[in-house]
Amino acid sequence: MPTSDPHKIRFDGVRVRYDSAKSYDELVAALLADIGERPVAIDEFPKAFDTWDSYQQKVQSHVGPSGFMLFALFNHGGWITKAGIDRKALRVILGNPLIAITMLRHDVTAGLFAPVEVLIADDGEGHSSLTYVKPSSLMVVEPNPKLLSAATELDAKLAALAAKVTNAT
Repeated sequence: MPTSDPHKIRFDGVRVRYDSAKSYDELVAALLADIGERPVAIDEFPKAFDTWDSYQQKVQSHVGPSGFMLFALFNHGGWITKAGIDRKALRVILGNPLIAITMLRHDVTAGLFAPVEVLIADDGEGHSSLTYVKPSSLMVVEPNPKLLSAATELDAKLAALAAKVTNAT
């Protein structure tokens, strides 16, 4: 296959931030209570299941109330203090392959942004925030109505999760 110059597509991501009266620890706990406290080894599932139906059942057994599961945590707050930044910040990778497939079947490059990422941070005054980039703004970079429809459904699910966990109850 001959090589060529890279194909570049510009797009605009939309950052969404939910401020919360909850403390950082309360917000982290609320999110993990919904998506699970232990990362799911999702790459191992296909090895154990021969059919899509059996795979779906296994995935569904790990999905939380809002439809997502935890894939990974990156504690930025654990290392940024070394650089003089006295803040807590946790990057959370969450998703659901059963949601992701609704987009990947229309454009496999949507997989660049599935699963999704959120960042929980403290504001230094006892409150916190949850920030993410709207998935459809990252995934749909060319006209693709079916991808747009699936990605906007993901946008809505992620927004509902963010609203749920950031609201004081």
